[in-house]
Amino acid sequence: MQQVNLSEDIYFLGFNDRRTHLFENIWPIPHGISYNSYLIVDEKIALVDTVERSFIDEYLDEIEGIIGDRAIDYLIINHMEPDHSGALKSIIQKYPDIKLVGNKKTFGFVESFYLTPKNVVEVYDDYRIDLGKHKLQFQMIPMVHWPETMVTYEETSKIVFSGDAFGSYGTLDGGIFDDEINLDFYEVEVMRYFTNIVGKYCPHTQRAIKKLAPLDIKMIAATHGPIWRSDLDWVLTRYNKWSSYDLDCGVVIVYGSMYGNTQRMAEVIARQLAVRGIKNIRVYDASKTHSSYIINDIFKYKGFIVGSPAYNNSLFPNVEILLSTIEHMAPKDHYLGVFGNYSWNGGGVKNLKLFAEKIKWEMVYDPIEEMGALKTDKKAELVKLANAMADKLLVEN
Repeated sequence: MQQVNLSEDIYFLGFNDRRTHLFENIWPIPHGISYNSYLIVDEKIALVDTVERSFIDEYLDEIEGIIGDRAIDYLIINHMEPDHSGALKSIIQKYPDIKLVGNKKTFGFVESFYLTPKNVVEVYDDYRIDLGKHKLQFQMIPMVHWPETMVTYEETSKIVFSGDAFGSYGTLDGGIFDDEINLDFYEVEVMRYFTNIVGKYCPHTQRAIKKLAPLDIKMIAATHGPIWRSDLDWVLTRYNKWSSYDLDCGVVIVYGSMYGNTQRMAEVIARQLAVRGIKNIRVYDASKTHSSYIINDIFKYKGFIVGSPAYNNSLFPNVEILLSTIEHMAPKDHYLGVFGNYSWNGGGVKNLKLFAEKIKWEMVYDPIEEMGALKTDKKAELVKLANAMADKLLVEN
């Protein structure tokens, strides 16, 4: 790769993964993902995070191409997840006197994943390391999204090396910085990365945003996605909105359907919402759309309506998987509607009621269940459900 500098002595070491289909072996990444590491060359040299292990050889070559025979003094470990620490053992083998820099929770992870760390510098809030011209300051932001997570602030160039925070799915296709790319592409990928990976920890994200606010930040360098140097507000305002559950007026409707009857119920609800003036309506077949995309819209819109047929006296399996993911992510402050269908015995709606009890969202209407094909009386009830949801949403907008 051509040499990329964040400033005169700070280098970008990034690699594009265009082969992996599922990030964390869960989340679809059709546009791939980047792994970003950074090298600060001064009187002393610091490496900020590493990369996923499949890029180790090229990574070591690039470092040597910049510093030659010099040794790296510090490896800053902002986050121990293996996609950022995958080259740690190789770095230690090549630079055996390197000091590992982390907080009191970092080194237990180093030992459990790789080796017993011996040459360590334990840091905490406001701890500083002097490299020469460049001064590093550390701030702990636990649970964004692992317990050892921290950020490194370079005081001279005013760069925050933010780990996974403010990252994104999607490879860096030539453009590295936000002003080199069309951010329309990253509009979905940044949010999907947040909702899939960080979204469970919104209160912790809010605390981190407030904690970092006093810093004079000119650039944000995350470990995935573009480097933010021209329009930091683009990503900061979005993170603040998403992590504070500031939801837009809209409804996500998700259903499972074997023979089309539950789908027809969903279509009635969607149509009536549109009649009432709700413009943001997203209808998903749980068997077709991966939960990554559905979760993303749930973090965006206030209304959620879910329908399931009975399947062996229980929920339709793909609906059940989605609801389990929603419970795990625990988004807040939604309005909820429930409907379903059965042929000879119930189970779908009964279990949707259990989901409603667990998630503790406000139910806008009593659950609706049809036997067999959709009939006139239940269609009228579905219209009432849609109206009840619209009433809630429109009074707020």
